[in-house]
Amino acid sequence: MEEKKLDINSIIGFILIFGILLFWFYQNQPTPEELEAQKQASEQIDQVEEAEKPQPLVTPEAEPVYQNDSLAQLAYTQKLGAFSYTPAKEGTTVLENEVLYLEIANKGGQVVHARMKSFVTYDSIPVYLVKDGNSAFGLQFTTTDNRVLNTAELFFEPDLKQDGNNTILSMRAKAGPDQYLEYRYTLKPKEYLLDFDIQTRGLNGILNNNQPVALNWKLRGIRHNKSVQYENRYTRLTYRHEEDKISKLSETSDDEEIEADVRWMSFRQHFFSSILATKEPFEEVSLRSQNLVEEESKETVFTKEFELSTELGAGSGELSRAMHWYFGPTDIEVLQQYEDLALADSIPYGWGIFGWINRYIFTPFYGFLSSFLPFGIAIVVMTIIVRILMSPVTYKSYLSQAKMKVLKPEISEINERLKDNAMKRQQETMKLYNKAGVSPLSGCVPAVLQLPIFYALFMFFPTSFALRQKSFLWAEDLSSYDTIAQLPFSIPFYGDHISLFPILASVAIFFYMMMTTGQNMQTQPGMPNMKFIMYLSPLLMLFFFNNYASGLSLYYFVSNLITIGIMLVIKNVILDQDKIHAQIQEQKQKPKKENRFQRKMREMMEQAEQQKKTGKK
Repeated sequence: MEEKKLDINSIIGFILIFGILLFWFYQNQPTPEELEAQKQASEQIDQVEEAEKPQPLVTPEAEPVYQNDSLAQLAYTQKLGAFSYTPAKEGTTVLENEVLYLEIANKGGQVVHARMKSFVTYDSIPVYLVKDGNSAFGLQFTTTDNRVLNTAELFFEPDLKQDGNNTILSMRAKAGPDQYLEYRYTLKPKEYLLDFDIQTRGLNGILNNNQPVALNWKLRGIRHNKSVQYENRYTRLTYRHEEDKISKLSETSDDEEIEADVRWMSFRQHFFSSILATKEPFEEVSLRSQNLVEEESKETVFTKEFELSTELGAGSGELSRAMHWYFGPTDIEVLQQYEDLALADSIPYGWGIFGWINRYIFTPFYGFLSSFLPFGIAIVVMTIIVRILMSPVTYKSYLSQAKMKVLKPEISEINERLKDNAMKRQQETMKLYNKAGVSPLSGCVPAVLQLPIFYALFMFFPTSFALRQKSFLWAEDLSSYDTIAQLPFSIPFYGDHISLFPILASVAIFFYMMMTTGQNMQTQPGMPNMKFIMYLSPLLMLFFFNNYASGLSLYYFVSNLITIGIMLVIKNVILDQDKIHAQIQEQKQKPKKENRFQRKMREMMEQAEQQKKTGKK
């Protein structure tokens, strides 16, 4: 009777959850007005709004224009020596193509604005990777007259020209008519990657070749998401070194490292990355990451501060270094174009087999589905296919639970009869399992087999660029949390909003656990209180996923819903309890031969029992 009641409750819960989903499908379909509003928001990409300017990373001393001030010109010459040949003229030069807008400053010759033309932040502001002094790049070198100079203090002469379809910007800090340090930027059409070459000409007698040239780059990650803590979780310094090794600094705390043979360094800001790559590996690089986020706040502007320092080496000849800048999305579709640099390895797919599954199975599979389905529907379809493919594992798990349920009366009898003798009770229980041909671990094996899938999908949804700013039902952005109500206060570990997808997922997992854990709660004495775990797990999920990607919560909701349906079919249509009971009774009649492990375990338990009896005497 109790079993029937559980079945009815499970079916009612299944219908209730499915009904809620259908209701929200109908109620929250976008109206023509909402679709038009979304279209207008996308048209704001090219409208650069003046935002509140944060404090710059480095505040250089303002250099005056010295053309009409002889004393200032003298001071300028004394400070920079031969490099005062270049006039101190402020200004920037625009370097752009169809997807990327850059501004390079005369002072320092570095990128001071980097904006992607096709993307906006959560509040419809264009996405900047470099802006308002959040980045500082420079070379430090020593001259033969013992001046220590940094290119951030030098003025460069710009020369912009076209070479076929490519745009080339030459920035030269001159020490004479034919003596200069040059930064050469080459931008190709429709690319986020640009060539960056550093070279000198005629500076042998000016640069001290006995001292190395030091390269330093700092950058503060600009906030782009509505939850700065969530974005900061996936903002990280990643680098490739020693041929094909990919390593990362800490994502949660301050960290630093010194590495050799470094090929590229990625300052990843969740869905966007600023990368410096080199054709010839840096011999040794000092890397640093500092966390700038203390709590969730709408006032927080930056996430982390990154820094790298290295040396370009000293030699008797001219300096020449070929590198690349990348300012663009952390998107596999874009990064895989640069296979020779292996920039796609900077995407956080996960480690080991989990990352392989994510990168080579789920990412292309979801890309295929979303090419002809709405992004939310593609998640639902992918979930259905994954659960169907995993249904044999679900069947094995539920079959094991059914067998354990058949043995439950006999196990309860053993527990009651030998409640004062734990060792003997364990021996008798193991003997019963062996005679019945049942393994208590057989139900755990299917769960272990599903772990790679679980973890791969856990990493897929928060980091999949394809989901960024894609709406579904009430969720405005499947890569961020959904909001159905904004709270006037913040709940610790939960947040200041209510997300519906985590609630639905928690309800679904509760019913799922009732069907699995609930029916065998009291099977093993001494085990944790399974009823408590059954109630705690959905609650933890509710808190944990309230600030996670709504796409992930949608997956778990649909996944548990489908699993409940599959298990109901297995339980009520496929499995026959009487047949299972008959098979177990038949198995008990067969002579059993102990394997080496079982024999060893029995001997150890008998020895422990004997020692216990001897100790009592």
